[in-house]
Amino acid sequence: MVLLGTAEPLGLCYIETAAMDGETDLKTRVIPGPCHGLTSAQLLNIKGMIECPEPDKDILRFDARVRLFPPFPGDELSPLGVKNTLLQCCYLRNTEWACGVAVYTGNETKIGMSKGIAEPKLTAADAMLDKLTTALFICQIVVVMILGLAGNVWNNYEKDKTWYLRFPKKSEWYDFIVIPLRFELLCSIMIPISVKVSLDLAKSVYSKYIDWDIQMYDAVTDTPAKAANTAISEDLGQIEYILTDKTGTLTENMMIFKRCCINGVYYGNFNGDALTDQHLMHSVTEKVSAVVKFVMVMTINNTVVPNMSRENGRLTYKAQSQDEEALVQAAAQLGMVLFSKKGSVVEVNFLGHTMEFEILQVLEFTSDRKRMSVVVRDHSTGGLYLLTKGADETVFRRVRAGEPVQQVADAIDQYSQLGLRTLCFAWRDLDEQEYVAWTAKFNEASAALTDRELKIAEVSELLEKDLELLGASAIEDKLQDGVPETIASLRKAGINFWLLTGDKQTTAIQVARACNFIMAEPEGQLLKIEGSTPSDVADSIEGVLQTFCINNSENKNIAFVIDGLSLEIALKYHKEAFAKLALLIRTALCCRVTPSQKAELVGLVKSCDYRTLAIGDGGNDVKMIQEAHVGVGISGREGLQASRAADYSFGKFKFLKRLILVHGRYSYNRSAFLAQYSIYKSLVICFVQILFSFISGVSGTSLFNSFSLMAYNVAYTSIPVMVTSLLDKDLSERTVMQHPEILYFAQAGRLINPSTFAGWFLRSIFHAIVIFVVTIRVYAHEKCELVEMSMVALSGCIWIQAFLVLIETNSFTVYQHLAVSGNVVIFYILNLILSFGKHSGMYRIMFRVCADPCYWFSLLLMVVAGVGPLSAIKFYRATYRPNAINTLQLMERQHPMPVSVEAIGSSSSSFKSASRSSSSHGSVFEPLLAETSNPKTPPDRYISKDKTRPVTSAVLLSSPNSRTLP
Repeated sequence: MVLLGTAEPLGLCYIETAAMDGETDLKTRVIPGPCHGLTSAQLLNIKGMIECPEPDKDILRFDARVRLFPPFPGDELSPLGVKNTLLQCCYLRNTEWACGVAVYTGNETKIGMSKGIAEPKLTAADAMLDKLTTALFICQIVVVMILGLAGNVWNNYEKDKTWYLRFPKKSEWYDFIVIPLRFELLCSIMIPISVKVSLDLAKSVYSKYIDWDIQMYDAVTDTPAKAANTAISEDLGQIEYILTDKTGTLTENMMIFKRCCINGVYYGNFNGDALTDQHLMHSVTEKVSAVVKFVMVMTINNTVVPNMSRENGRLTYKAQSQDEEALVQAAAQLGMVLFSKKGSVVEVNFLGHTMEFEILQVLEFTSDRKRMSVVVRDHSTGGLYLLTKGADETVFRRVRAGEPVQQVADAIDQYSQLGLRTLCFAWRDLDEQEYVAWTAKFNEASAALTDRELKIAEVSELLEKDLELLGASAIEDKLQDGVPETIASLRKAGINFWLLTGDKQTTAIQVARACNFIMAEPEGQLLKIEGSTPSDVADSIEGVLQTFCINNSENKNIAFVIDGLSLEIALKYHKEAFAKLALLIRTALCCRVTPSQKAELVGLVKSCDYRTLAIGDGGNDVKMIQEAHVGVGISGREGLQASRAADYSFGKFKFLKRLILVHGRYSYNRSAFLAQYSIYKSLVICFVQILFSFISGVSGTSLFNSFSLMAYNVAYTSIPVMVTSLLDKDLSERTVMQHPEILYFAQAGRLINPSTFAGWFLRSIFHAIVIFVVTIRVYAHEKCELVEMSMVALSGCIWIQAFLVLIETNSFTVYQHLAVSGNVVIFYILNLILSFGKHSGMYRIMFRVCADPCYWFSLLLMVVAGVGPLSAIKFYRATYRPNAINTLQLMERQHPMPVSVEAIGSSSSSFKSASRSSSSHGSVFEPLLAETSNPKTPPDRYISKDKTRPVTSAVLLSSPNSRTLP
């Protein structure tokens, strides 16, 4: 709705946009110029025309214009922007009423256009399960065809000998497909429908574990962990790349003004705080011209809204940017207090004197401009001034000759080395005639319906020139608690990190060093990719690749850094070479990047079949969060946009370690077991029926009745595996957090893959043979009915699977014992009840079977023959050929209290065998690394075919965390 009038005399209204973008701060909206001064009666009869573009979903942009018809004033075209609109889903605050004209409605509103269908995310485990299910389906078709053909052959040659079956003398034309269809029905349970239902139910419980995790609750901000996506929890355990924002994600996003350089003078260098520097305070009280201008830019050039409390008279500030709030608060401490902003009029109290300024134009900050300027008029003197602040590279290009650019550049470099965020400040006195001429061009550009932002930027360049460089500010944004430790632990787990930030390169490097992203020489090495032309960037990339190939043999922690301009060129002209470099080097720092570049980098890593996780806290991180396999949002001071777009959200970065190592790994382990076991138990009963067909004339006759087949997956076998998959833990949470290296098992997909599935497949065949052979050998006599044999075979399936669940369970709880034993009890109760029914087909069958000692002997024989060999193999592997997890399990049993691996390495023979040849790592994880060191290879499109170029040199990486190129 285009705003035309409000209850406020200055034509303002205040809105809250939390429902749209998560921002909780109030925002100001103003009526367009031609509508100023209209009374309520005039608003009822207003006539005019609004020209607006086609509906779009950009909530930050509205390029339109308005013209009022006579007798109303202002019959010229006037620009309309997003500040003149009230969007759907925003709330009116601190304003009695507002009225306007609805220009978009229904699904054509910006919110309506933004409602898209989220792309479904398929986990690596689900993708593998789909492939295995496809293979199983092909196997099912082959089995049906073979058995159907065999059944028809038997029918043709043997049916005349079996006169007692009363086959019809004359066959129908469709008889050849009857037996194959019977086997299709028998084999239909080979792929259980319940596996997807069971997995979805289990995953929803896994997500609740995250919601209920008290150790991921941030008490400071009262923010619990939240799982918005219930279908991808196992992907958390297979993350290989983490792409993270910096400000508000790794840092607190609580900006504090620390230092500044004004007119070549450094303030705050000695005591670390410019606000307590007496020299600065003295310069302000003495009203040194450059200092006053500097502080005035801090005070006026912003979007901060002052709010005076009516209850206690306390002045507070509402700002969309934490940097701006820090600057305004710092200016207030220096004696220049912004206490009122009514429409375009700003009132400032400077050392007890009130100053009034009128903001004539606002040249807003954009990611391309990287600066913000305002044109103000001093009511006391009538002077016109341009106040500018922004990134150093954009401000330096627009200052007049003779300004101390090098001094300010040195100051910025010094501040960046300390990890501080920097801004440059500039000033220009404007000529009245120049401003009038420029205003006409600006109004024309502002009223454009197409390419308005580009035209405004071009016109703004005409005014933002010949600036007086005042100096630079430095704002501190401290690291969050636990960030370095979290990154160090996740790097041990084989996870690679990319830092994507809009800050300066030097600032990003210092923060990266503090976060353990990069190491100082000689342990680490930082390589730079830079250049302003495609050829320069290409040379830089090749040079970095050469350096990496030379120094990688030294086992250094190598990282590379690239700025936004070079990154844009690399992605546009040298994407293949850059992708190869990015996948070879574990750590990347990308500075001055835009939101679209962040998403493009995530897509680049995804295209090489790596599992990615993107984490951020602001609206500029939403694109990359949605692009990644797993998106994580930090509920920080920049609002809830990232949290609402993410799959998981919490209050602090340090909780990412627990999310991945504990919840992600447990979810992967449990899902892998549940999926394969669900297929296994269906295969067992399916193969029993197939074996039965060989003594039933390959006729496709079912050994089990329909109720038993239906109840088998629904009631008889589902409860134990479901409870186990929800509660089982191979290692305690404490051990998992202490030894993040065990994540390699999940990353390598060691628990669900074709080889593990083949093991479950062969196990199902083995158990089916055991059940069938024992049943036939014990019960194949003339006094036994087929239904009794069916019950014996079904009981064998239930008992073997009950014991199999027990030997596959790592941690026992009372619930698991109740589930396994209670499931067997339920089986007998249901069948005893059915045995009372005369028309159930099982009348008194269960009573006769249970009263026969051979029944219990056959069950014992099945369990011993079926589970005994598996138990022996499991014991042998855990004792004589243990992997890292087996060794840690042994350590947990022998040492309940936390003890390091190295401290007890000599106390266990099994540990010695598992950790031999561990001179480089000195821990149990050497064999684990050897087992899982099967690095992926980037796709062929990222491998250069030119064998003469240095970048194509064969690289053999000894580190298990690195990738191998052919």
